[in-house]
Amino acid sequence: MDTPTQDAWSIDASALSPDASPAEKLRFALHYAILAPSSHNTQPWRFIVDGETLTLNADRLRALPVADPYDRELVISCGAALFNLRVALSRFGLAYAITLFPSPADPDVLASLRLVPDGHVDTSLPPLFDAITARVTTRLPFSEAPIAPEVREQLVQAVQAEGAEIVCVQAQEARMRLAQWIAEADRRQFDDPRFRRELAGWIHSSRHDDGMPAYAEGISALLDFASPLVSLAIRTFDIGGGVAAAHQALATGSPLIACITTAADDAPAWLAAGQALERLLLTGVTQGLTASYLNQPIEVETMRERLRAILNTDGAPQLLLRLGHGPRIAHAPRRALADVLF
Repeated sequence: MDTPTQDAWSIDASALSPDASPAEKLRFALHYAILAPSSHNTQPWRFIVDGETLTLNADRLRALPVADPYDRELVISCGAALFNLRVALSRFGLAYAITLFPSPADPDVLASLRLVPDGHVDTSLPPLFDAITARVTTRLPFSEAPIAPEVREQLVQAVQAEGAEIVCVQAQEARMRLAQWIAEADRRQFDDPRFRRELAGWIHSSRHDDGMPAYAEGISALLDFASPLVSLAIRTFDIGGGVAAAHQALATGSPLIACITTAADDAPAWLAAGQALERLLLTGVTQGLTASYLNQPIEVETMRERLRAILNTDGAPQLLLRLGHGPRIAHAPRRALADVLF
């Protein structure tokens, strides 16, 4: 069963027959893997299924050479897809073994997953299953309602469970300082015409199954960059109301700003960061939270080291995002499974 692109988020788990073979269940689980978040909604993954074995491959043709010259965010996105796959397989009662980067000769092969009969099933993952289809990236302003300490601790534990760390920024003064740094990074990116052209390619109105077509109505303002804050307004908040994402608005409208970090800064660390990100996001969904990304200071290489100092962390910053209580919005489009399955 291939889920049509427009119905990708409306998967009926009951459509999977209880008598389905493990291989059929593995293939069905991919409908959930492709719902993972990705930079610019590029969906840079390819899957190869051979019986009860699956390989996850990076699709370098969907890379962002300006915003992501080392494919760091590309690998992170694939890690998020891998985590969704793990959740779905655990929900279907399937045990698996994963080998990361199994082919030294082919760095595009990020992971090999093999179903293991009668193996251990991770019981911590099925409670996150329903959150996969409920997760959205919300660029509308959040309410100022704080995130409860016990919920914040769940988010921390979610990230740590995947081998990464998280720095939580909640104090108003610290959020203000960070918001200023984000705005500066945004200005620097938009000063680069190559960045503007690359972004334009992914927000074009002709895109229907990937990219960010919902932004098409504001593309002229986004790429004109007449105001030093207009790009941040569009990338951070929804442009429908013409909200100006000034520093104060960004800081107060983000009850929690979080940075996922890793001890190393290489492909395995990026893959772990992606899995940590999706576990964090799905855990947040179960607590009524949503998120959007503020990765600009990480994407500008000269500002990334300074971000480490601002956050007072020894880890390598991989993802910066804001979490809070926000309104429900439409899901981003998805490519059909047939387009990513080989």
